[in-house]
Amino acid sequence: MCKFADKFRQMYVPLLMALLIDAFPVLPENNDSLAFTNHIFNDRIKTVQIYKDGWNLSYPVIRLNSDEKLVLHFDLLGDNSENYYYTFVHCDKDWRKSDIFYTDYIDGFSENPIEDYTPSFNTTVHYIHYKLSFPNEKAQLKISGNYILLVHPLNESEKPVLSQRFIITEDLAGISISAHRPRMTADVNTDQQIDFSVNISSVKVNDPFRDIYASILQNGRWDNAKKNLKPEFFGSNEIKYSSLSEKNVFRGGNEFRYFDIKSIRYQSQYVRKIDFLISNYNVYLFPSENREFKPYFYWEDFNGKYYIAIQEEKNPETDADYVYVYFTLPSKYPVEGGRMYVSGALNNWSFDASNLMSYNYAAGAYECIMLLKQGWYNYEYVFRKDGSDDSVATKFEGSHYETENDYTVMIYYRNPRGRYDRVIGVQTINTLNRLTD
Repeated sequence: MCKFADKFRQMYVPLLMALLIDAFPVLPENNDSLAFTNHIFNDRIKTVQIYKDGWNLSYPVIRLNSDEKLVLHFDLLGDNSENYYYTFVHCDKDWRKSDIFYTDYIDGFSENPIEDYTPSFNTTVHYIHYKLSFPNEKAQLKISGNYILLVHPLNESEKPVLSQRFIITEDLAGISISAHRPRMTADVNTDQQIDFSVNISSVKVNDPFRDIYASILQNGRWDNAKKNLKPEFFGSNEIKYSSLSEKNVFRGGNEFRYFDIKSIRYQSQYVRKIDFLISNYNVYLFPSENREFKPYFYWEDFNGKYYIAIQEEKNPETDADYVYVYFTLPSKYPVEGGRMYVSGALNNWSFDASNLMSYNYAAGAYECIMLLKQGWYNYEYVFRKDGSDDSVATKFEGSHYETENDYTVMIYYRNPRGRYDRVIGVQTINTLNRLTD
C-alpha cells in the first residue's frame, strides 16, 4: 500500500499541481500598478498596438459574445525569438484585479502561447514581429468588464513583459453624447464639456445613483480620464450627466503635430534631413514651433495615434524598418519646475526616459531621440510639473474649444449581489460632428 501511495504521488501529484496552476495562474498583485496599465516592462519590446481587427486606428473595445476580435502587435528587437504566453486578468472599474476566479471569466486555458511571430525582412534593425488575435479557440471571454492582457514567459504571468488594457461591453445601454463649450467654468475658449444620457431600459437597475458609474476617455487615453462619475438625474429609464458639474470638462488641447516616415528615400513634410550613420537611419524633424498663444487652425490628425506603413515594401509588419527620430523644440530658456516630454500613443501615453527631452543650452532648445518604426505619427509636447501627474499639453501647444477630439463614454454596473463590475455600454463620438456652442 505504501509503495502504491509513493508511486501515486510521484506520477500524479505533479500533474495535479500543474493543472491547478493552469486553472489559477499567479497574477500580479493590485499594488503592482504598472501591470494594470498599458506598460512595457522590457526595453527590447517596441511598437505595441492593440485594436479591433480590421481597423488599425480603433480603440480596444469589442462586444461580448460577438464575432468581433482584438489584435495585439508588438516587436522584439534582435535576431532571436523568445517564447511568449498571454494571460487575461479581469478588473473592476478602477482597474484593480476583480475578486473572481479565472474560470469565472475565461472559457479555456489560463496561459496560451503566442504562436504567430515572424522575423523582420531586409531591415537595418532586426526584430521579431509578434501577433495575437483574440478571443480565439483557446480562450473565450465569458463576461463583460475591464480586462488586462499580460504577455509573459511560460509560467511567469506575475512577471509580464507588457500589459495592455481592453474592454468587453454587453452593449445593453443606449448612450447619447454631446460635446460643447463649458458653461460652468471661465475657460470657455480652451475647454470642452461632455454631456451624455444613458438609457438603461434593457438592464434591471434598482438604484442607479448607487450602482451605475461612468468614465470618459479623451482620444482613448487613460492618463487624463474622468472616472467614477455619478448620475445627476434619473427618470423614465434614462440617466443624465449634465453640464451642472465640472467633472466632465476636458482641456480641448490642439490638433496633434505629425510626421511621415513611411519612406526613407525622400523627405516628407516636417522632415528636415535623413542620414544613414553607423548602420542606422536617422530622421531629423524640423524644429517645432511654439503654438501656445497662436490661434486655432484645423488639420486632420489621428488624435495622438500612429499607423505603421512603408512606401516601398508590401508587408509593414515585418518590412518596416526602425529609425532614430530627432525632435527639437526651441525654447529661449528651460522651463523651470518640471520636465518636457514627447507624448502620444508612440510611447503608450507614458512618461519615462525614452521620451524625456533634455535641454541643449548651446542650441537653445529641448531635444529628444526616439527609435520608431516606419509609418505616420502624431505627437505633442507635454510639460509635467515636478510632483504632479498632470499630463495635459498646454505649454508650447495651446488649448482650444474647437479642437477635434474623440470622446469615449463607458458605463459600469455593479449589482449589489454581484462580484464584479459589468460594462453595459460603450460609445465614442467625435467633436467634429457633435461640437456645439
